[in-house]
Amino acid sequence: MSAENGSRKPIGLAVVGCGKIGRIRAEFARDYPGVEWLGLCDINEKPGRKLADDANADFFTTDYGELLARPEVNAAIIATEENEHVGPILASVERGHALFIEKPLATNAADSARVLRAVEDAGLDAVVGYTQRFRRRFLVAKEKIRTGQLGDVTTVVTRAFMNRLVPIATVEKTEYRGILTPMVVSGTHSLDVCMWLMEGKAPVEVYARSMDKALGASYGTKDATLGIFTFEDGTIWSMSISWALPTVWPGSVYSLEIGIVGTEGVLTIDDTHRDLVLASENAQPAGYTPEARRNVDFLARRLAERDGLRHNALPTCARHNQSDNRASVHSLDTPVRRRKRANGAACGTPNPAGVGRPKPGGASAQQPLQRNAERILPPAGQVKPRARRSDGIRALRASGFCGRTGFADG
Repeated sequence: MSAENGSRKPIGLAVVGCGKIGRIRAEFARDYPGVEWLGLCDINEKPGRKLADDANADFFTTDYGELLARPEVNAAIIATEENEHVGPILASVERGHALFIEKPLATNAADSARVLRAVEDAGLDAVVGYTQRFRRRFLVAKEKIRTGQLGDVTTVVTRAFMNRLVPIATVEKTEYRGILTPMVVSGTHSLDVCMWLMEGKAPVEVYARSMDKALGASYGTKDATLGIFTFEDGTIWSMSISWALPTVWPGSVYSLEIGIVGTEGVLTIDDTHRDLVLASENAQPAGYTPEARRNVDFLARRLAERDGLRHNALPTCARHNQSDNRASVHSLDTPVRRRKRANGAACGTPNPAGVGRPKPGGASAQQPLQRNAERILPPAGQVKPRARRSDGIRALRASGFCGRTGFADG
């Protein structure tokens, strides 16, 4: 993030939501040299304080309004339960914070449109956590389509499978289960990545149907949704998402297949994680629900999780400066935060919550990260500026699907 005078502005990061994903984001933030101040919030105080201690946070509270109003904060990650995104997003917008929002933007079309308008009107840098866009296979596919290797895209087919352990863990956290459908919570990934791959094509008609025989009675959500999209140029896209596969299904996270046909070529993407399969008498933990064990596991899904989460762990402002030059990570090294980790001193202001004990190893814990950055990133003079990531949320408007949640489940 750049200040008005062109100097690098250190990141004061608020993480709202300390569940599984909030923990991942906070732990990445702890190790990222550009984050000089870290504050956490969760309505459940016990796991929130545990994460605050583990991540060496500067501040913890159960009130997101209190956290987002802190003078140190200039960026926020919204990682609450899906139904609770709107409040902290709007509070962050009101204070002008850069935003990283876990998908979905909201759980109904009206709230999605309201949040999108607020972000656009404020002119903020904001992205939704669509991690597929940062993975190599999808970046390669995007390049081939954009450079015309398929000609004009005419038809697209996608199929997404998920083990039912994921929706069960999702809906058990809330009483508002009916709106947490496979499309709103998980199908939004395949919806986003395909709309991104078909950049410039606008949908004009959607027909969709859903089924709830497996999960409806016990968990109050849909099993699957299938839809046909028609675009203004006649392109047809058939998509399906089912998150009701049996618990013994080896793929505990997203399993996606995409076929894209054009006038001059075809491209297929197999992201089912079946290229590395383990069968063992020793049961394996199951993704988001490690307490569940299976004897057959698609191991490649763990690499996919790591790939997406690493690239999308922090807000845009922490990953790029305003010119989006990747080499700027060299200049975001902050000795203040490293010293704070080494001696437990507060960064900027006192620590009223008593959170943030020094961790073993002190500043030396930063060295592997710095070496990785120096090895991966080319010299500054060899890096070409890319489009700012703020186009991530503006793409929601361009796609014609506000917040990716206005999908019929009838």
